[in-house]
Amino acid sequence: MKLYNTLTRKKEEFVPIVPGKVRMYSCGPTVYGYAHIGNMRSYIFMDILRKVLKYNGYELKSVMNITDVGHLVSDADEGEDKLIKSAREQQKSPWEIAEYYTDIFFRDIKALNIEVPDIVPKATDHISEMLEFVEGLVDKGYGYETSDGIYFDIRKFKGYGKLSRIDLEGQQAGARVDVNDEKHHPADFALWKKASKEHIMQWPSPWGMGYPGWHIECSAMGRKYLGDLFDIHTGGVDHIPIHHENEIAQSEALLGKPAVNYWVHGEFLLVDNGKMSKSLGNTYTLDDLTAKGFDPLAFRYFCLNAIYRNKLNFTWDALQSAQTALDRLYEGVLTHKNGADEIEPGVAEAFMKEFEEAINDDLNIPKAMSTIWNIIRNPKKSKELFQLLIEMDKILGLDIDKADKKNADADPITEEIRKLIEERQKARKERNWTLADKIRDELKVMGIVLEDTPDGVKWKRV
Repeated sequence: MKLYNTLTRKKEEFVPIVPGKVRMYSCGPTVYGYAHIGNMRSYIFMDILRKVLKYNGYELKSVMNITDVGHLVSDADEGEDKLIKSAREQQKSPWEIAEYYTDIFFRDIKALNIEVPDIVPKATDHISEMLEFVEGLVDKGYGYETSDGIYFDIRKFKGYGKLSRIDLEGQQAGARVDVNDEKHHPADFALWKKASKEHIMQWPSPWGMGYPGWHIECSAMGRKYLGDLFDIHTGGVDHIPIHHENEIAQSEALLGKPAVNYWVHGEFLLVDNGKMSKSLGNTYTLDDLTAKGFDPLAFRYFCLNAIYRNKLNFTWDALQSAQTALDRLYEGVLTHKNGADEIEPGVAEAFMKEFEEAINDDLNIPKAMSTIWNIIRNPKKSKELFQLLIEMDKILGLDIDKADKKNADADPITEEIRKLIEERQKARKERNWTLADKIRDELKVMGIVLEDTPDGVKWKRV
């Protein structure tokens, strides 16, 4: 198996620390709002990697954190805590906000057939481990105190910048963060922030009441559950220049040695060839997709048609094409399930070898999908090939074993109905219950009944 290691900038043969076992950490969500489909692309990539490792027979121990404190509006330690900002805007407590959006996150990943990692620790449950980590860095001379917190002195860590390849010498003060005269270097990052009396989320520390910096959370929880050195750390490419660079610095500074062997990152999801942005109104959620009548697995299928290290452009037309292809895939699967042909010796083995070579070549899922379609199009319709597709779906996660039901459910709706479902979903998000009920009644007259389920809105014809 080969993986592209961001640290070395090359594709490497994967060699686990302990033969037959893999320890893997994935950066999880900050639960202050709905995860958008760009986030979901990252979790689908992480899920594929986990599935491939287990398919290859590795005993996998995987961890994904839940950030429910400390992630400031700016990734570079500036601004307000995202949880507290969201709590104020929604007039709820940060704990209520975290619980609500954590539940929504798990609902969404279930709909996308993303397996829940073995351990899912919350940041707020690990404050003591974070404080121990920070104190260790201060004792070693890497951490220093200012009026607003404890910061990591990047100039004392000679390897800083090796992941992102940034030029610290050429970096001007204030280029990444506002100038703080107490910092030794403008890129020094917070290990622990001191809290004002009115700050809602705070804990006692040797430096008074406060809360952890975002970056320290992953280092502390990764070390607790996976040890001082583990195999793989994953995340999105947006984590490379700050979050993961800082993780490497603080972990290696404390331990005096590397903490992770392979850093593996998924690329951005673009929308209409541009960046997702709330100001542009294109930060779509899974609910936005299902409100338009799409199967969540159509989005998963859409993501599988690009290599995880390449940018992927989302458009509604592209998603519609993915839905159509997925429906045809289910139809093709059924031709083999119901087939009675005998295939030549070695055909199934050849298909499987092709598939396994693709998934083990740095998760080349598009190539693996081409194998799937070659099986579907095989002129001989065979139950043996159907079982082969079921086996391959352990990686793909497209519910191929449920093709009968999926095919029966495939019933396209008109653009008018799709738009009404979307408008009702928007009204519900805005708590405009009167409009939501009005649209529901209008759809019922048109023969469409809606059901609000834990997995999102469902519709059926009556």
